[in-house]
Amino acid sequence: MRYQEVYPSPPAIDSHDIARRSAAELVTLEYFEAEPGEMPTEVFEQHHVLLNLKEEPHRVENWRDGVYRDFTFRENEVIVTPAGVRSGWRWHERSKVIVVTLEPEPVQLFAKNQLGILLTSQQLVDTPQFLDEELVQTGVNLRDALTADFGSPVMFESMARIFLVKLLEHYADREETELAFTDSFAPRHYKRVLDFVAENYNERIAVEDLAKVAVISPFHFSRLFKRAIGESPHQFVMAYRVEKAKEGLAEEGRPLIDIALSCGFSDQAHFSRVFKQSTGKTPKAWRS
Repeated sequence: MRYQEVYPSPPAIDSHDIARRSAAELVTLEYFEAEPGEMPTEVFEQHHVLLNLKEEPHRVENWRDGVYRDFTFRENEVIVTPAGVRSGWRWHERSKVIVVTLEPEPVQLFAKNQLGILLTSQQLVDTPQFLDEELVQTGVNLRDALTADFGSPVMFESMARIFLVKLLEHYADREETELAFTDSFAPRHYKRVLDFVAENYNERIAVEDLAKVAVISPFHFSRLFKRAIGESPHQFVMAYRVEKAKEGLAEEGRPLIDIALSCGFSDQAHFSRVFKQSTGKTPKAWRS
């Protein structure tokens, strides 16, 4: 079940038709100005972030995993509903709200590969209502990136990343460090490795290079890294390259060999093999 399937009116602005698939994998957005109405109580597979733009405070009811709330929704207030939470709504005045939908798997990868954050299975803190004017303004910028006067697919993708960074920095449900890290391989070590891979993914990267960056002996590094992150250093580097390759595939007409070499794959065949192992599709099929 998707949020969009049960909302009682179509959105005024919708990002689902955006051309750049790499942005749509991270974030989708809808802007609603809906008459008073309600949504049935459902469990959704995606995270939802509601950003209230209505200037006048108005009454909203929410059923959330068996807890009933009758509250006043004010301008620049935000509601985060993680995937798997049973939620239903009733609003009593015309709405003016942005709904940002996040797919859990890409969020998990983005947090780990781009921010060095390991998320719990819930990923986002269940926060029924809070004021965050900066996050709301970022959502407005994201919405405006879809309008003909101000936006473009490239701008939407850029703003999607900014929105996700701001959201995760403040509202991510992170793994307790002792569950993923030890004194021998702590978050600071992982951040050094992540930064190195981000700067050098288009070059040859050996395990010895990563061990040197982390200031850990190569003999211990692979074992410590896999225990903390859940995959080998080689798997991590390849996963990062695949994510960067997806960005390249979103560029219409860009040759596959160019994408392969720019992302650190030895040749197009190597790129296709690794990409299909990761996504289940060849680069060509994924692009189409």
